[in-house]
Amino acid sequence: MASKSSGNYAPPARKECCNFLELLMRTEGGQVTTNKPKAVVLLSGGLDSTTVLAIARDEGYETYALSFRYGQRHTEELEAAKKIAVELGAAKHVIADINLAVFGGSALTDDSLAVPHYESVDDLGEEIPITYVPARNTVFLSFALAWAETLGSSDVFIGVNALDYSGYPDCRPEYIEAYERMANLATKAGVEGTQQLKIHTPLIQLTKAQTIQRGLELGVDYSWTHSCYDPIDGHACGTCDSCLLRGRGFVELGLVDPSVTSAKA
Repeated sequence: MASKSSGNYAPPARKECCNFLELLMRTEGGQVTTNKPKAVVLLSGGLDSTTVLAIARDEGYETYALSFRYGQRHTEELEAAKKIAVELGAAKHVIADINLAVFGGSALTDDSLAVPHYESVDDLGEEIPITYVPARNTVFLSFALAWAETLGSSDVFIGVNALDYSGYPDCRPEYIEAYERMANLATKAGVEGTQQLKIHTPLIQLTKAQTIQRGLELGVDYSWTHSCYDPIDGHACGTCDSCLLRGRGFVELGLVDPSVTSAKA
């Protein structure tokens, strides 16, 4: 693990997304056709999902990145996701349009609700925050399941975490296990035995610092990512729960969060 001494964030050495054979196999549409197993990776554009995309690639999967325009208050994370999908060599990146804002109930989709801000990560409470979006991961996983079935894939990756997170109920291991059981009863491929869906959660028992360390080892440049719930002029606010939890991970590694340094630039 990195030294605890304070230091500026430095992007890791770039890793090539594809080997020479894969480059020869690229189509005009930018997709890569290989014999690798296919995996759908939920990609928000934030720190966790970007790390998961790098992990899936490192584990030998041909990755298909799936993002959502779901009625969230800003588009910075989607712009980040577009860049990340290219940088990490996704075979295809789809942004699906849905509108959870019609239901409201979350500060991320309802302009009448304010995103909470805090002085420090120690001020975060234990209750489920107003930034929780009702049923979001259930909806996202359902789209991922549909795409996986059409791709002939049995693998879906999601960056949920049960340690350094905001208390969302749809990030818990028991939720993922229950969804996986349901998913294998819900598809034609599952019934016919051609698909046995596995939901991969490689970060679920990692701290933010461990997640960042893993990503750095895989060549992730976290300046690509955007995690903030309430950006100011396109930059991270630094005081929402997502920014604070992310920032603590960098501090524990003796680094400065690049989203903070870019905001000050």
